[in-house]
Amino acid sequence: MSSIQQSLHEALTVTGALVAAVVDANSGLLLGSEGSGVDIELAAAGNTEVVRAKLATMKSLKLNDVIEDILITLGKQYHIIRPIAKSKGIFLYFVLDKAKANLALARHKLQEIEVAIEI
Repeated sequence: MSSIQQSLHEALTVTGALVAAVVDANSGLLLGSEGSGVDIELAAAGNTEVVRAKLATMKSLKLNDVIEDILITLGKQYHIIRPIAKSKGIFLYFVLDKAKANLALARHKLQEIEVAIEI
């Protein structure tokens, strides 16, 4: 098991990583963050709304499923939102430089972190 800060530090070892955070989707508040290049408090609050909207849409569609991750592809960045299955309402938020990052490796690393993190 890894602490939040250990997990975020590990996320930033991924090539192209800019920012990593753990966010409470119930409040939009940060539980921890590392890195720079993004206003992480604003991003945490905004992406809380993304998670809430997706969950509401899934409920309306009567989908009996869970979110593994949400990928937002921008011109210069990837933003990955990964809910932590064992901690309802908590998600990992990861920002990568699109020109430097390997998306598949980054998603794999987040999956490993999700399993190991202790909230």
